[in-house]
Amino acid sequence: MDRTLTYGSRTFEPKIRMLSDIAHVLLDARILEAGDRELYYMYRDLALSRIDRETISEHILRYDITVIPPAMIGREYVKTLGHYHPPAPGTDLSYPEVYEVLSGECHYLLQKYEGEAIVDVVMIQASSGDKVIIPPDYGHVTINACNKELKMANWVSRDFSSVYEPYVEMHGAAYYITEDGLLVNSNYGDVPAVREVEPGSFPEVGLVRGKEMYGLVRDIGKLDFLNRPQDFGWLFEKVLV
Repeated sequence: MDRTLTYGSRTFEPKIRMLSDIAHVLLDARILEAGDRELYYMYRDLALSRIDRETISEHILRYDITVIPPAMIGREYVKTLGHYHPPAPGTDLSYPEVYEVLSGECHYLLQKYEGEAIVDVVMIQASSGDKVIIPPDYGHVTINACNKELKMANWVSRDFSSVYEPYVEMHGAAYYITEDGLLVNSNYGDVPAVREVEPGSFPEVGLVRGKEMYGLVRDIGKLDFLNRPQDFGWLFEKVLV
């Protein structure tokens, strides 16, 4: 299947995440014995016009789209590798991120370390039009647990690279999402129960359900929280309650 994405007047080829790329975070890596396959598709640094691209770049941001077709990975639903973000310069807070479900349904599984222990695990189930902010210091995995293709967008600072190693070292997140429900990842030891949180609406920063967030390129100052998390504690306090 041709996975070229037309966005604005340009076409983009995806970066393809293969099953073998996430082998270290699988509940059962033996499924690789049946062969490798494509899992999901990442389109990075998109813009609808040259002017938009310049605006996005000047504000040190990046707009991406990810497409995750429905699939099972053994007993697990198809998922992303999982990652954390590094601290923003001059702060002890990691960079946040914001997602929008464009079509399909999604489970975002967030977790937070304090020292060497996981102290919070949060599940946010989102559908088309929902916005989900990943607050500072939370790692996250995206899971497509339905029978429809998931298409989601994200805004994020373009000033860093994602940190995958903690998920790789622990062979996945604190929980696996399987066809039989949530399963604790025994590599973590004791972990808190999963808290379920509803997607929010954050009009103060232009994030409203049903209003496509790419449009913030016209009011891009609303996305300053992505590069200056230290100034937006009030926002992150609202995200996971």
